[in-house]
Amino acid sequence: MSNEVFPIDLSKFKPLSIDPWIVKKLSVKQKEDLTANIKLCRTAIAFFTAIGKDSGYGGHTGGAFDTVPEVMILDSFFRARPDKFVPIFFDEAGHRVATQYLMSVLYGHMEPEALLHYRVGHKKLPGHPELGMTPGVKFSSGRLGHMWPMLNGVAMANKEKIVCCLGSDGSQQEGNSAEAARLSVAQNLNVKMIIDDNDVTIAGHPSEYMKGYSVKSTLQGHGLWVTEVNGEELDDLYANIRRGILCEGPCAVIIKRPMAPGIPGIEGTHHAHDALTGQQAIPYLEASNCNKAIEYLKTKVKKTSDPQKDYLGSSGKRDSNRKAFGKIVSNILLRLSPEDRQSKVMVIDCDLEGSTGLNTIHKSVPDVYTMGGIMERGNLLTAAGFGMQPGKQGIYSTFAAFLEMCCSEITMARLNNCNLLCHYSHSGVDDMADNTCHFGLNIFFADNGLLNQYDTKLYFPADLDQLTAVTEKIFWQPGLRFIFTTRSKVPAILDESGKPFYGKGYSFTPGKDEIVRKGKGYIVSFGDALYRCLDAVERLKNEGHEVGLINKPTLNVVDEEMMKQIGHSSFVLVVESISIKNGLGVRFGSWLLERGYCPKYAHIGSHQEGSGGLWEHAYHQGFDSTSVYNKVKQMITTIAKL
Repeated sequence: MSNEVFPIDLSKFKPLSIDPWIVKKLSVKQKEDLTANIKLCRTAIAFFTAIGKDSGYGGHTGGAFDTVPEVMILDSFFRARPDKFVPIFFDEAGHRVATQYLMSVLYGHMEPEALLHYRVGHKKLPGHPELGMTPGVKFSSGRLGHMWPMLNGVAMANKEKIVCCLGSDGSQQEGNSAEAARLSVAQNLNVKMIIDDNDVTIAGHPSEYMKGYSVKSTLQGHGLWVTEVNGEELDDLYANIRRGILCEGPCAVIIKRPMAPGIPGIEGTHHAHDALTGQQAIPYLEASNCNKAIEYLKTKVKKTSDPQKDYLGSSGKRDSNRKAFGKIVSNILLRLSPEDRQSKVMVIDCDLEGSTGLNTIHKSVPDVYTMGGIMERGNLLTAAGFGMQPGKQGIYSTFAAFLEMCCSEITMARLNNCNLLCHYSHSGVDDMADNTCHFGLNIFFADNGLLNQYDTKLYFPADLDQLTAVTEKIFWQPGLRFIFTTRSKVPAILDESGKPFYGKGYSFTPGKDEIVRKGKGYIVSFGDALYRCLDAVERLKNEGHEVGLINKPTLNVVDEEMMKQIGHSSFVLVVESISIKNGLGVRFGSWLLERGYCPKYAHIGSHQEGSGGLWEHAYHQGFDSTSVYNKVKQMITTIAKL
């Protein structure tokens, strides 16, 4: 990093101290300096988030870019009156983390050059702010809807100070936000919500897909003092934020603006929610005469990739299971007449249709599709309620990290014998630059019922062919069915002759484990860990070790026949990409012991906070091919000494 130079001169930033209790209106000089700071910071954010996009690590430009004016105003308040504020730029939309990293640099906690490694693995700049990882970052944002309730507690612990939070119209759709608003009013807490209401979320515009939703009306209904202002009119913005700060108790300053104002071709579109490409950022940088930044984007940004290019036992071509899910379901639904389809199926999205594959269903069979907004808990029960009658089913999808938010709703669906098909994408940790708060670790939480309750099964297919077979098989089965996929693409699993293992002739049987390779000791795995294990198995076989591989696509059902076979083997190693505290490994050992089997046993998987990055996570957590290989070699050596 010592030879790198951040090509935008951040030393031009002018720290301002403006006391809102004294300064009613910005002076000409204050406005001039604020305007210059806003332009500088927006330019920097457009630049380094575009590096993230072009390098493959991704990120988010729009939200952080939008909120710069209010951040600069709050910054001037914090500097002028630290005695009056908890001086932290709390943000309920953690994907806007570019703000936190830029402010950390401006406060001297990091060098500007650190920003060149936005979201890169092991560079301590993950896709959401994480307390204790990045210098200068003073909180973890968690997931949407979680910040405001926590800040009520921060306000209670700091009764003489004001707590400010950058809000978003998306996060305000979450049920937690409504609960937090009511409590903040009831207790008259000094929480000031500064909400960017740009009418853009991932799937589109709330004003179009969520008719009747109004941030202003919602918060007024909870009893908050609310004001609304154009965020690009600096004098008005200052005046309204100042009014909110000076008023007693909680308030919401709702800031209206198009997303990514001033960025040609991107302004006002939901595409700005993601990171700008270098090509999209260059026109904006040109207008600011940032020639060195443009040259950097054109010549120095390299695409990242897994350093292990080839995996033995699997195909070179990779497929996106999460996106394929929507195509598979669409094909099933298109076989039905419109009348039959509408009477039997309802599909609901949680603002993530492009990421979970439901956008294909939206386009092909819109007559059964509902855009449900950012309301994971309610949407799950809506889908469940549709499937409460025999012969009907609801289909629901979001990220696996958010399954933890829906445990009680899953119980409710089970208590009512609902037929529910849930697709949870972004399971495990692979390819997850958003890092720890977005890891899909605790997928077994879905199996939270009793043995004699309505059927619940968890499925984690290994590749596209198996995903197709699984979905086709279970689609019309009653019960709660959960299909898990990863953010990363996965290769096809091959048999020993090099043909697709789950190709022509394969038939999926729920609850049955599958021998991918025979051996005297076995690795048991599933999902994206399977192809990594297969590579390790092939390498071990080439060295003369008789190591087998079991795929367990149905996670929560014991296959008694398979348990008998592997129970008599020399060792069993469970490898998973989910949490070792709550995953398959902690169960599988008990299943073996309950049946009187005691092979040498171990399990490995995700066990520590994320490293940031994409492919880096598997290596960081120790379920990469080489780590699996080494663990098996260690177990073989231990057994040989007995």
